[in-house]
Amino acid sequence: MQLKRVVVTGLGALTPIGNSLKEYWKALSDGVSGAAPITLFDASKFKTTFACEVKGFDPQDYFDRKEARKLDRFAQFAVVASDQAIKDAQITEAIDHNRIGVIWGSGIGGLITFHHQVSEFALGDGTPRYNPFFIPKMISDIASGHISIKHGFKGPNFTTVSACASSTHALIDAFNYIRLGKADIIVSGGSEAAVNQSGIGGFNAMKALSTRNESPESASRPFDVSRDGFVLGEGAGALVLEEREHALKRGAKIYAEVVGAGLTADAYHLSAPHPEGPGITEVMKQAIDEAKISPSLVDYVNVHGTSTPLGDVVETKAIENVFGQEASKLNISATKSMTGHLLGAAGAIEALACVMALNKGVIPPTINNTQRDPAINPDLNLTLNKAQHRDVQYALSNTFGFGGHNASILLKKAKQT
Repeated sequence: MQLKRVVVTGLGALTPIGNSLKEYWKALSDGVSGAAPITLFDASKFKTTFACEVKGFDPQDYFDRKEARKLDRFAQFAVVASDQAIKDAQITEAIDHNRIGVIWGSGIGGLITFHHQVSEFALGDGTPRYNPFFIPKMISDIASGHISIKHGFKGPNFTTVSACASSTHALIDAFNYIRLGKADIIVSGGSEAAVNQSGIGGFNAMKALSTRNESPESASRPFDVSRDGFVLGEGAGALVLEEREHALKRGAKIYAEVVGAGLTADAYHLSAPHPEGPGITEVMKQAIDEAKISPSLVDYVNVHGTSTPLGDVVETKAIENVFGQEASKLNISATKSMTGHLLGAAGAIEALACVMALNKGVIPPTINNTQRDPAINPDLNLTLNKAQHRDVQYALSNTFGFGGHNASILLKKAKQT
């Protein structure tokens, strides 16, 4: 069976550093931090009092009041970002909607809804007074359902849940379904909205979050010797993936081609990576091997790079395992230093960063690095503190999730013919 080729024809972003693709990319290129004191609830009694929130987002700018109440914040983000991507891709009624699918990712789903509903019950007299939309607002798969219903897309429709690897897994599934001929177009990506009492409290209990409350904007500091955990973020990223010949026939703009994917498990620990990184090494090798290219052709790796003491070191070691002597020629950057960690949506917005790097010839930086960790090879180009210009032909995006889930997706600079 001859597999079909898959390209990217639409992009959308709703992030802590910009509520559109244009705003997001400018902030990434400029090295802007999205971290600030939490405004969504009173966090004064929490160990961490800051996060990377989406700013200036009013649901009533996008939904009427009645409709907004039916969607958790993570689903609102999903609809808004996917609308941007669908508009960008110029998907019209003339295209067969039976051949358009939605594959979305979210690691947690409607955590805000769950927290509010259970809190109200716990503080009451024991009488159940649950909202009839409690379950539909909470479940992770509802975002893909809302996107499908709004646009009438009747192709494959589901959600991937693999913690922080969720939206990369969604993109990989979309890639596979299209090249197998199951759909012509799939709207894919991910969304998350876990900046609430349960999200901050739960990650604090794990000692996963930075507690640099005196300087939120510098708290996400991948590869820095003083890093002390990740910064929780929220938002959504959307990509329209499309069968290449279908895109060319309708004259769609092609941003990039998806050429490889890797899927592995550490099979090691609930929340920590294997210290030698075999699963991370293998997942990158799979993506590169599937593209049938030499590792030396990869120009940029957008790393998972969460700013945790163990994770950052392990990932750089895995990169050296894969690229060998060529590792020092790569550009590597951790854009979570600016956006924070969007959990299940991280892979989507980082894939967007890779697509834009391919198109603009700019590598977004790893900000907040004041003293590089000596455990990390000094020869690696971590694109520290300032964007770098480079002709990018291939870009690799890594995401890893609690449970040992690893996913990598490889993107290639597009040719329009």
